[in-house]
Amino acid sequence: MARKSTRAAQGGGTIRQRPDGRWEARFTVGRDPGTGKQIQRSVYGSTQKEVRQKLAQAVTEVDNGTYQAPSKMTVGQWLDIWQQEYLGGVKPFTVQGYEKNVRVHLKPALGSIKLDALSAHTVQKFINDMSKSHGDKPPLSPKTVRNAHGVLHKALQQAVKVGYIRFNPADACELPRLERKEINPLDSEAMAAFMRAIEGHRFETVYLTMLFTGMRRGEAFGLLWDSVDLDKGTIRIDRQLQNIPGKPGEFRLISTKNGKGRTVTAAPFVVELLKKHRARQLRDRLKAGPLWKDYGYVFCNETGEHLSPSTVYHNYKEIVASIGLPGLRLHDLRHSYAVASLRAGDDVKTVQSNMGHHTAAFTLDVYGHVTEEMKQASAARMEAYIKGIANL
Repeated sequence: MARKSTRAAQGGGTIRQRPDGRWEARFTVGRDPGTGKQIQRSVYGSTQKEVRQKLAQAVTEVDNGTYQAPSKMTVGQWLDIWQQEYLGGVKPFTVQGYEKNVRVHLKPALGSIKLDALSAHTVQKFINDMSKSHGDKPPLSPKTVRNAHGVLHKALQQAVKVGYIRFNPADACELPRLERKEINPLDSEAMAAFMRAIEGHRFETVYLTMLFTGMRRGEAFGLLWDSVDLDKGTIRIDRQLQNIPGKPGEFRLISTKNGKGRTVTAAPFVVELLKKHRARQLRDRLKAGPLWKDYGYVFCNETGEHLSPSTVYHNYKEIVASIGLPGLRLHDLRHSYAVASLRAGDDVKTVQSNMGHHTAAFTLDVYGHVTEEMKQASAARMEAYIKGIANL
């Protein structure tokens, strides 16, 4: 085939047809500071019209100073770089989750695509495919899909920051609606039954502290005495005990889930409970003698080491099964505290602060059914008030 060549308008570049039939446009993006020679780049297309449009866009970007040379890096290569270089400040357990998403979901589906060629449509198709069943494989849960998208979005946002891509193609995705798990807080009757069932149990104090402060399991197990002021009745929650990723049975203290500490003013019942617990612990310490390890844990074993989360959990499951509530999770003690606080008349901002939620809106979202009950109760009280004054 005879090759054709044309000069683009206003010296913007040269367009030619290649021997393979494709069209190529070459244009200048600047000069080499060392040699002074022109630095040229090319764009390609199947038709002269297509390549002329690409050339016009490229020349405009060069003139505006926004031109970015195409990268040969693939999405998979960038994900590897991102994990290695940009996750230094992320908690180990979170990094482990990122690595699993990259390995299981992102690289198999998107890894071979050129980073600067990844489009919003391709990312949306990836999201849609995860939400569909494939043969005998059921669709992935909305939470799994959203988590995978979140990891991809973070990685691509970093690529935008360092200049590898101009925009984040994961920005415009429509994600599956997240169905919130039903919570099962203890009502007053169940709470009383639970308290009777744990009376005298070796983990009674830890269970009751979680139930009446809203602490997460890791926060309770990682609570240190230097964070407890028994005179003021306050507990500073700024650490949690977490399993070291990849090392079953090994734990360490890290910051709380959202990285921010909070101070809870405990009910006098909890303060008295902790005072008695402290006295028992001091007796255990004297009994253990040189075997005692002074880590400062509020809840510990006979030698001062942190409690075994699995042991506390299995004991809990036996207890709740004994009172006819086998499906109750340990985390439901935290939910029970929040619900009891709202029903007792605490405002949402106070509950948000005590629970360590990021916003009051989140608290309302989780416990909206409780506030709705409170509104109905308020309306009933107003109705009684109106009837009362109407008869005056």
